[in-house]
Amino acid sequence: MTDLIALRGLRVTGRHGVLDSERRAGQVFVVDACLEVDTRGAAASDDLADTVDYATLAHRLSAVVSGEPVNLIETLAERLAQVCLESSKVTAVEVIVHKPQAPVGLPVEDVTVSIRRTRST
Repeated sequence: MTDLIALRGLRVTGRHGVLDSERRAGQVFVVDACLEVDTRGAAASDDLADTVDYATLAHRLSAVVSGEPVNLIETLAERLAQVCLESSKVTAVEVIVHKPQAPVGLPVEDVTVSIRRTRST
């Protein structure tokens, strides 16, 4: 059984990118995180301590995006996935990082990197 807790559309300004202009000006990044969690214990207890607190997770992910700049959104996605996996309740995570203002020189709606990571044993 796979239960999912999804946090979608977290909008945070960051200074990620390979161009100096991206580092100076910053831009909005959008993060989606879909966590695989067994929610049966939380459903039975009705206790927040038995699940993933998505408000706390949102703040932790926001701190990564607004924190230390990286060149690639692949690196950013990896860091975000690792934050999600710090909770022992999360068995796997899919992270999508959207960079809607990516400077590609042509009109695009969005550029994304999607990764899936599982807890290593």
